[in-house]
Amino acid sequence: MLTKEEKEEILKDYEDTGGSEAQIALLSAKIKKLFPHFKESPKDLHSKRGLLEAVNKRRKLLSYLRKEDEERYNKLVKKLGLKK
Repeated sequence: MLTKEEKEEILKDYEDTGGSEAQIALLSAKIKKLFPHFKESPKDLHSKRGLLEAVNKRRKLLSYLRKEDEERYNKLVKKLGLKK
């Protein structure tokens, strides 16, 4: 989980904290934070399920954003360093 301070740090760049860009940024941070956990405990299936849910939700939000506004999508992917 992200702490309140980490969330505030991520969301300071976005005006609309409930918007697609902010949600994608939060999910990306959550995903990055979970990866080291799986190197230590690869058999943690409960956390792996949560990771897969976060990845799928981010994928759907990225797809939605790409359909709605290609320019915002490209800017966000570049800012977050996602492979797209």
